[in-house]
Amino acid sequence: MDQRVFDYLNTYGIRADTRAFLEQEKKMLIGEKWVGAGDRETFDVIEFSTGGVVTQIPKGTAEDVDAAVTAARYQFEQGEWSKLSGLQREQLINRLADLMEENLEQLAEIESIDVGRNREISQEADVQGSIDTLRYFAGWASKISGRVGEPCSLPGSYLTYTMKEPVGVVGSIAPWNFPLNTTCWKLGATLATGCTTVIKPAELTSLSSLRLGELALEAGIPAGVVNVVTGAGSVVGRAIAEHPGVDKLTFTGSTPVGKSVGLAAINKLNHLTLELGGKSPVIVLEDVDIKSAAAKVAEGVFFNAGQVCDAGTRAYIHESIYDEFVAEVAACAKAMKIGPGLASDSFIPPLVGRKQFDSVVKHIQRGIEEGAELACGGLPEDIVNGVYVEPTVFKNCRNDMSIVREEIFGPVLVTAPFSTDDEAIELANDSEYGLASCIYGSDITRVLKIAPRIQAGSVKINGDGMVDPAMPFGGYKQSGVGKDLGQEQLEHFLETKTIFINLND
Repeated sequence: MDQRVFDYLNTYGIRADTRAFLEQEKKMLIGEKWVGAGDRETFDVIEFSTGGVVTQIPKGTAEDVDAAVTAARYQFEQGEWSKLSGLQREQLINRLADLMEENLEQLAEIESIDVGRNREISQEADVQGSIDTLRYFAGWASKISGRVGEPCSLPGSYLTYTMKEPVGVVGSIAPWNFPLNTTCWKLGATLATGCTTVIKPAELTSLSSLRLGELALEAGIPAGVVNVVTGAGSVVGRAIAEHPGVDKLTFTGSTPVGKSVGLAAINKLNHLTLELGGKSPVIVLEDVDIKSAAAKVAEGVFFNAGQVCDAGTRAYIHESIYDEFVAEVAACAKAMKIGPGLASDSFIPPLVGRKQFDSVVKHIQRGIEEGAELACGGLPEDIVNGVYVEPTVFKNCRNDMSIVREEIFGPVLVTAPFSTDDEAIELANDSEYGLASCIYGSDITRVLKIAPRIQAGSVKINGDGMVDPAMPFGGYKQSGVGKDLGQEQLEHFLETKTIFINLND
């Protein structure tokens, strides 16, 4: 840990157990072994508000992935895990959730330091959200069942029924923006269905997944059921996607990387879930409470500095309230506190690294060059020394502008007016993405007529950021394949087997 990080932690204060975790040697979880760097290369964990090094993590290899898959395969086919009932799995998942609750504040601090997000927000959104997800799927573990068939159409007498069986070893590749939460989205369904897993956390934000691995073993989940291999996506991620012993791949990340990962899985005819990018539209009707709706739109797009796949980044606002509404959103944006994650009053965190910062700045520059008008924000004054970007709102954007078409993944909102509902729907659907959307309006009948016409995996009405473990999450078009969360997710981790019994003499 370098001096910049040391001073940062001392300035804001962290728990003793958090500091102890950060200072201990980081090791991957492979089967029953904690595997350190050894002769492997390592990579730095950066605290993004200071640019300082927190610790080093091993760069896993294809051989590490192979060892992890072997451990997962053994537990799935022959080990203790393969012999547990659904009720026993339910109890173990709930025990893991219990331990996460006992370590709630520590996990929140680890996530805040690793990702840069506000500590209190991390506790509520990341850690508590992860616990809620695990508890939801724990309840399903003892309730997964097939069905008895209708009278068979074959002549004679037959009994038919189906069985639900786990697919096997799951390769789980998580993103850097919500590492703990998205990992638990995948882990809950994996454990509930009786599968085993090899988790590859994002290279930039691996710490919470390593702590999760510790808690899984402490909960009594047999060694080898949950494996965590850290490292580069081009090495560890590719090895997981291409490994013949992986039966299902679940990936959350950008659309270009998701396509590459998906091709590897498809070549093996694997089960596949891809939760990819988004450029989610927001439609604001003229009958809204402008102040209230503008605050919700601003919070929805600027939360986590816009590094959210389903953030409402394209706002189409009725022409009669357009100027007033954009001015109100800009006022909300200017009032948002920019600062590091451990600062209790911060809302806009640093971006996750220099590469992401440079990408967002490049998009803002292109928006200005393309003729979009700035309502607030813009290019950072200090491009050399900082990775903070002010919340930025563009006015009078056209749908052919790059800032409207491309996922920026930063605190940037593009806006345009519309005159009719049909025009708003056409603008909203004019995108290669279809992850999420929002509609703001007081006439619920009108809103509910618009909602089915939006090409997106979810439509949020009069609010944003609404995610529930019981409701499926996933997109249309270039935003992915399959669903996370909800009963629908379970089907992606299960095989269906049909049984025919001949009752004829």
